[in-house]
Amino acid sequence: MLLVASLLVGCSGGATHYTEVNSLALGTFAQVTCDATLSPSEITQIIADIDAEAKASMSIFDPESLISRINTNQTDSLDRHIGFNLELAERYYKLSGGKYDVTVKPLTSAWGFAQKQEQAQRPNVDSLLQFVGFDKISFEDNRLIKSDSRVELDLNSIAKGYIVDLVAQSLEQRGVANYMVNIGGEIRCKGLNPHHVEWTIGIETPYEGNFEQDSLEKIVSVTNCAIATSGNYRRFYTTDDGRKVAHTIDPTTGYSVLSDLLSVTVLAPTCAEADAAATMFMAMGSEGGALELAQRCESEYGWRYYFIYADGEGYRIEASESLK
Repeated sequence: MLLVASLLVGCSGGATHYTEVNSLALGTFAQVTCDATLSPSEITQIIADIDAEAKASMSIFDPESLISRINTNQTDSLDRHIGFNLELAERYYKLSGGKYDVTVKPLTSAWGFAQKQEQAQRPNVDSLLQFVGFDKISFEDNRLIKSDSRVELDLNSIAKGYIVDLVAQSLEQRGVANYMVNIGGEIRCKGLNPHHVEWTIGIETPYEGNFEQDSLEKIVSVTNCAIATSGNYRRFYTTDDGRKVAHTIDPTTGYSVLSDLLSVTVLAPTCAEADAAATMFMAMGSEGGALELAQRCESEYGWRYYFIYADGEGYRIEASESLK
């Protein structure tokens, strides 16, 4: 069902028309709020067209998508979407010392996350690690070269943020100066909200079962940036023998990341950057230098961060000064 709400907000320069469109993309909710002359149906079509193109390119759940055909060695051709994200992924692979790796799919499949189903049996991790590693691929002239045919790609840690960017760019190309694009909680915003102030975004409290966004740890006011959060407090399962398996897999060990770092929120210029960075810091964990790298990235790239750690019965926060 498509729900549309239009708002008319007066200001000193005349009436401003904000439209809110709620739709679907990448199997999750997609919401656009913007000050534009575009109709709700036009905005919905923008989302639908980008969603269809993205799925045809990067969906690991569609056996006919380009990335699925690359993974099954039916082709080595890269399109602009996969090519762009591989270049970004290589940068994060190097930044994290290999903890962020988009060749992790054999591991996420074995643990049950890539198929959207639980895997109760412990996989043979050692046998899988031999064909996991970004150093086992290269790309040039829109072609992917694998050192092992069993290497597989999974861009889910970037794709949602990347699609947010594509929707935002499409709005800007149509002259939209004030907007917020939110796909599955990954957000990019520009200009001002309907109340003519910066956009307000809540960072969830990372406890198990917080599916309704009914508890917020922090509310931030932002504009002209993107924001993404990664955490293990939703996507995990418990095996028959009581082991908790979280979806953030360390590609260097093959197992779930064990850490008291519960949630990472990153603010960056683009949502692809923020999305991948949040995953990268979660994969590094509290013992892997995530906080130190976040501080360095703030200095070098202007990213901001908000880390939530487990601390006894409560939480401990490490964050950029502007977010405290």
